[in-house]
Amino acid sequence: MDKYIPPYEITDEMLELVSEIMENLGKLSGVNELEKLPRLRRVNRIRSIHSSLAIENNTLSIEQVTDVINGKRVLGPQKDILEVQNANLAYDKLEEINPYKLDDLLKIHGIMMNGLVKEAGQIRTGQVGVYNQKGEVVHLAPPAEFAHKQIVQLFDWLSNSNANMLIKSSVFHYEFEFIHPFNDGNGRTGRFWQTALLSSWKPIFAWIPIESIIKDNQEEYYKAITLSTSQAKSNIFILFMLDCINKAIKDIISGARNHYNHINNQITQLMNVIESYPQSAAELMEKLNLKSRVGFRKNYIQPALDAGLIAMTEPDKPTSKNQKYFKI
Repeated sequence: MDKYIPPYEITDEMLELVSEIMENLGKLSGVNELEKLPRLRRVNRIRSIHSSLAIENNTLSIEQVTDVINGKRVLGPQKDILEVQNANLAYDKLEEINPYKLDDLLKIHGIMMNGLVKEAGQIRTGQVGVYNQKGEVVHLAPPAEFAHKQIVQLFDWLSNSNANMLIKSSVFHYEFEFIHPFNDGNGRTGRFWQTALLSSWKPIFAWIPIESIIKDNQEEYYKAITLSTSQAKSNIFILFMLDCINKAIKDIISGARNHYNHINNQITQLMNVIESYPQSAAELMEKLNLKSRVGFRKNYIQPALDAGLIAMTEPDKPTSKNQKYFKI
């Protein structure tokens, strides 16, 4: 099979953005980052799912998406609820898949579109296109008979390219949308796959909701696809995606700092009232003038335990009614 090399050129503007992204990734790793902030990770995952599906006209609010993911009953279109459930299952597999394997792409598309289309996980056999928010065609995909060969060639290039991952993943994203290998679900799958590629390179990307920045700039997203196609090279789309990635990282840095500062304040309050002798949750809550036991455990006790500042009298039974806490 002929080798395919996607047409694009590395520009100074791209290199400047790549450099800034790398610098901001360094800042993120110095902000007690997401590995130590499970709640923030979860919020960002929900933002990724909500945003990517909203681009595809899913009507559920972020609160409804959160409830669906938490297994709560939600009043809304069954199709929209199923889209969220499927996307959540797919994102759960983000760290298990090999983003260089076409079989894994087919598997993820099968999960994403299960119960939504008959051809879930199968390369299309009909003509499709990319539509913007107004329902206008912004890109007519190549004929179906070429789709399988083109996606195989794209994966072959992906496996052999030595390009910087920030650029390579953006090129893949554009080429994937150009080929549009599936009858439906190409947009959400393409965005997912760029995240998969980036997180295989730097695991922190599994928790950076680039999709939310794309959603906020949805018109520019489609315009970047259209202009890249008209120029027969993906430069404009690469720049658009690099900018989205950079903005997403900056948002995470800000969110992580705010979250960490908030936790720090609550840990400080707890450490001001806890003693070196055991005290019950009720005693500590009274000193802090708190009413919610659930909130106290989540926002005060657990962060202090995670930080190794306090200990439990019954560590093997963390929810025991006789549990007490003391300063180490």
